[in-house]
Order: sequence, then C-alpha cells, then structure tokens
Amino acid sequence: MDYRLSTKSPTFATMYFLLKPILFQFDPERVHHFVTANLKRFNRFPGGAALSRALWDFEDPKLEKEVFGLKFKNPVGLAAGFDKNGELMDEMGNLGFGFVEIGTVTPLPQPGNPKPRMFRLVEDSALINRMGFNNLGVDVVAERLAAYRKNPKKGQQGLIIGGNIGKNKITPNEDAVSDYIKCFDRLFDVVDYFVVNVSSPNTPGLRELQEKEPLMALLNTLQQRNLKNGVSRPILLKIAPDLTNEQLDDIVEIVQQTGIAGIIATNTTISREGLTSKDELKNETGGLSGKPLTQRATEVISYLAKKSNGTFPIIGVGGIHSPEDALEKLKAGASLIQLYTGFIFEGPGLIKRINKRIISEP
Repeated sequence: MDYRLSTKSPTFATMYFLLKPILFQFDPERVHHFVTANLKRFNRFPGGAALSRALWDFEDPKLEKEVFGLKFKNPVGLAAGFDKNGELMDEMGNLGFGFVEIGTVTPLPQPGNPKPRMFRLVEDSALINRMGFNNLGVDVVAERLAAYRKNPKKGQQGLIIGGNIGKNKITPNEDAVSDYIKCFDRLFDVVDYFVVNVSSPNTPGLRELQEKEPLMALLNTLQQRNLKNGVSRPILLKIAPDLTNEQLDDIVEIVQQTGIAGIIATNTTISREGLTSKDELKNETGGLSGKPLTQRATEVISYLAKKSNGTFPIIGVGGIHSPEDALEKLKAGASLIQLYTGFIFEGPGLIKRINKRIISEP
C-alpha cells in the first residue's frame, strides 16, 4: 500500500499539537508510558510502520555521516532516558531518528526514585526529572537487543544503537568501576557504541566520578577491555553542563589521554537560573532539561571543540527545540545531535524539520 499521499494531509502533522494540551494535563511519566505503549501498538498494526516512516522519516544521502567509525543515516538521535530498556528501536527509527541511545542501564534492575519524579515546566519548555536510573537491568536489556539484532525490521537496518551505562544506587563509588564493567561486557555484542554516564544528578555521589582521577581510572579500565574478536566499540563520556572551564580542560585532557572516542555534551543541569515557572515546580530536586539549557549546552560544545582543536567528535544535546537550535549545535562543533525534551514539547515532526534544514544549508 502506498502512503505517500498521506504525508500531504495536515491531519497527522497537527495531531500531536491537538493532543498535547490534553496529554500535558497528566503526570509526565504516566503520559510517557501511555504514548510509547500506543506508539508500539500503532507500529504493529498492519501498515502502521510503513505509514509512520512515510509521515515522519526523511532520507537523503546528504544526511549520512561517518563519526567514530560508524555510519549514521542522519545526525539526529534520541538521547538516553527516553528508551531506558531498549523497547522502542523500531518505533523511534520509524519516526526518523538516525540513532537511538538506550539506558541508562545498570547491572541490577532498580526501581529508581520515589514517584512523582518527573515534572513539566510548560512556561519554560522544560522538564525536571529525578528518575534515578530506573531500568530492568543489563541482562534483560542485553537479551532484548540481541533478539532485535537477529531480526531487524524493514527500514531499520541502518539504525545505530548506543548503550548508556551507569552504576546501581547501592554500589559505593569505590566499587563503581565493577558496575560499568558488567554493563560494558554484557552489552558489547549488541550495541554500536557506549556512553559512560557519570553526570546524572539523580544518583547520590555519581558526579564525584567526573573528577579527573576516578574518571581516568574508569575510562582506562574500559579501554583495556575494549577488544573482542578483533572488534572494539567507540566509548563516549557524557558530561554535565555545570562543569567549570577548568574542569572542561580536564575533560579534554582525559579524552586525549585515554583515547576514548568522544564526548556527549550535555546532561541535565542542577541550575535553575532564569526559570519563570512557579516556585513549587522549579524548586523540585532533579536535573533540568529543555530550552533553559540551550545556550549553556552550546557554550560547552563550542569550548570543547575549540580547546581540543576538533580532535574528537562531540554529540550535542540540550535544549534543541527547533532546526535553528540544531544548527547552532552543529556549527558550534557537534558532529551529531540528540533530542529528548524538545522531542516531547515539539513532537515527532521536529526530526524531519531538522534534517530538511540541514540539507538546505549551503
């Protein structure tokens, strides 16, 4: 069945924005589960996946990029946190993402922090979350990804999958390396690249691992294990936007000394500067994402790119709500970008708009 004419109908393009005011009346985490469950149902319905690709996906050879040895069909990815357990690769690929980062995954399953733990700041186009690495554990995720790899759906053969790994809350920092090793070894055969997450503000003490000495030890340990049957995986480090320039200088040195593949800039921020939402919302504990992070994330990308002389790739994430935001990240030095909060606030059409804008640039 040919769905190409359906893409000209404004119905699907505006559907999200008609539903958005209704969805935004409910708890963000409940809405997330409701939307993703129905997205999966839609894609399983006969013709649903093809219709999704016709409506939202946009392919052009000009979008293809090779970064840290991997070929991406387009530079727009889904950031970690949205698909924690590796359940939505087909669905996200059908919406037009060029790559999907699953996780954060920990060795043992854990429920995360008490609910409510996600808060929508509509006036600021932002989210605050304190999820706490809730996930089903690395064994479940690894088995799920292995099954997906054996039988990729039509149109998903080129989808790159990243594995974002962390430590369990009950694991003390002095034993954190063992948690990262367990996740690294278990996911090695089923992901295309790794992201070491030491920058979430929602696991007590985790950000202490961003200090130079423990971070060097962790990354060197993973690099020493990064070879299996002649294959190695790109390892990236996800950093917080709250680092000082001196700390960013250390990050550049760490990347160069350990030989990891690159940086993801940035995670959520603990800053609340400039927010206009009500005090009871903006004072919630957790990491802030969305438009308030746009400028700072771009500043971090630019600083790292200039300080390193562009010697390693950067994935830009933080406050991308428009094609212009995406271009700013790319022009600042990002090789790829990722969406999360912008995807929620602006809808799936944002992916296509960004990709179309990229190829229209001179």
